[in-house]
Amino acid sequence: MYASLASIFQDTPEGLEAGAILGKCVHCGFCTATCPTYQLLGNELDGPRGRIYLVKQALESGTCTDITRGHLDRCLTCRSCETTCPSGVAYGRLLEIARPVVERLAPRPLTQRLQRWLLRRILLGPWFAPLLALGRAVRWALPQSLARHIPRYRPAGKPARQTGSRSVLMLEGCVQSAMAPVINAAAGRVFAQYGITVLPVSGAGCCGALDLHLGASGSALEAMRRQIDAWWPHVEEGIEAIVMTASGCGVTVGDYGKLLENDPLYAVKAKRISGLTQDISELLEPLAVEELGREVELKVAFQSPCTLQHGQKITGKVENILRRAGLTIVPTQDGHLCCGAAGTYSLLQPVLSRQLLKNKLENLERQSPDVIATANIGCLAHLESASGSTVCHWIELLDPDPPSKLGPALC
Repeated sequence: MYASLASIFQDTPEGLEAGAILGKCVHCGFCTATCPTYQLLGNELDGPRGRIYLVKQALESGTCTDITRGHLDRCLTCRSCETTCPSGVAYGRLLEIARPVVERLAPRPLTQRLQRWLLRRILLGPWFAPLLALGRAVRWALPQSLARHIPRYRPAGKPARQTGSRSVLMLEGCVQSAMAPVINAAAGRVFAQYGITVLPVSGAGCCGALDLHLGASGSALEAMRRQIDAWWPHVEEGIEAIVMTASGCGVTVGDYGKLLENDPLYAVKAKRISGLTQDISELLEPLAVEELGREVELKVAFQSPCTLQHGQKITGKVENILRRAGLTIVPTQDGHLCCGAAGTYSLLQPVLSRQLLKNKLENLERQSPDVIATANIGCLAHLESASGSTVCHWIELLDPDPPSKLGPALC
């Protein structure tokens, strides 16, 4: 696909990158077969190929309307199309470039701008944790449409005994630390079994994923620089890895090297950070997880987040680890399709999100599992909001000292 970009985009780093991505698309349409929104809506413009044409038109003409913005808004950025694409089109990166452009060319109504501003301020601000605690306290009085987005309390439990010779970092500034502190705590307790110490990091915050997906690329890059600054002293001291327990954060941090490649002050550091970044499954896979086997047999339905299987291209690792630890993994249909969480998508596109969630839960619960496990906090909260089954992060299933009888402590 040849693109003749408008003068305002020519010779800019973003324009050159977008042109190269567009040039790989051969219009084959394989992407539509695995696009969740195309399957639901049947509209060419709500599939990857149609959205690529819309982006191309915007970059060539330097203009677009709210119609283009609406079709891009309905994209989950699940990147399932990238897994299917035979030409290697980096569709997710194209959307990251296009969204800020479309925001400028077709400004949103005030109500939408306010909604997105509030989402970013609340989810990324210091008041998220106290607001979440308040929401939990009055959850019974809230309308179901709002109450379903408030996850249950998941206590962290006892801190791990940090006595190992190996050292890693974990992302701590995410909303996950308020929504489910048990996840990183459980990871720390599992790591301690293998002599791996998790070093505390001060000054860390959001990885930048939320801003990036909402088109606030400038704020996203600033968040990435702050994260690098917080981690860098430990990188210089020789930490082994930066471990991600949320696959959504993992795919973003893994892309730091690409996202900051044109920043003269951070390009080298960002590339180093990306090289050190590992999903928790990558760190645990070589270890003797058989030693963590549970005494009680459990049937587990694993929901592989899009950011894990399509973004990071990690497939089968989690399932293999859980099987080796003595758990039974039940098969699920259409495992490649998104659950509808997709960051803030469940809040901004509730109708489509609920339909995708319904479809996902029907497939996950078809084999009557004892527990549904996932690898991303957004997916976890979304699945839990409508499931009658216990939902947890998969690392909780390996926790040697679970904090309560909720969730994975079924074991």
